[in-house]
Amino acid sequence: MLGTSERVPGKRLDGKVILVTGAARRIGRSIALRLAEQGAQVAVHYGRSGADASQTAAECGGRAFQADLARVSEIQKLFAAVYSAYGRLDGLVNNAALHREMKILEVTEDDWNSIHNINLKSVFFCSQAAAKSMLHSGGGKIVNISSLGGLRPWTRHAPYCASKAGVIMLTKVLAKALAPEISVNSVAPGVIHFDDEIPPPIQHLVSVTPMRRPGTGDEIAEAVLGFLTSSSFLTGQVLAVDGGLSLRA
Repeated sequence: MLGTSERVPGKRLDGKVILVTGAARRIGRSIALRLAEQGAQVAVHYGRSGADASQTAAECGGRAFQADLARVSEIQKLFAAVYSAYGRLDGLVNNAALHREMKILEVTEDDWNSIHNINLKSVFFCSQAAAKSMLHSGGGKIVNISSLGGLRPWTRHAPYCASKAGVIMLTKVLAKALAPEISVNSVAPGVIHFDDEIPPPIQHLVSVTPMRRPGTGDEIAEAVLGFLTSSSFLTGQVLAVDGGLSLRA
């Protein structure tokens, strides 16, 4: 992971209230910690990982908020709770996602719905709720975490790839619809690995990644931070943070 000494100083987020969905663990946690390091007040959303979320929130100096993002009513309650706690919302990072490997002929309706409910439907309704709050604060920024799987076809991840491709298009639609007050961009991670051992399918992807290694949660967090601190003139863009894997022929 990038050490603090390796980071390039940039604009800070002092006083900005930013909600990160799925922030209890892994990429979401990395994003939450990085934004807090830059001065943001981070609202840590979680679905089921309450203990991990509490730990992340404590390290961020923020608060944890539980919600099942598959239910629009709970999304609405989540944003109402965040607004009640902080009195404003300046940024949203739509990070929460489900990812399951499955064969095309074995995908069930429940598989499809559960993945799309979290990966795509919640991105729209969280963005909708965030926009309503942000407009009370003079505008804001939304960053959607998509995936290289939304740009390339992975045959054992059809529901996931379809949902993330939807996130990429939704990013562009929202960028047009919510301008000029709100900018919307997307970060598309490649192979990001958190465990000590890398299973063979992931190792194969690493072997064909030009940078010859998996990325880190901290590197995704740096890209998110870049969008959150950039000019609002930067909107509707998708940034692949993948070590060059998307360049593979």
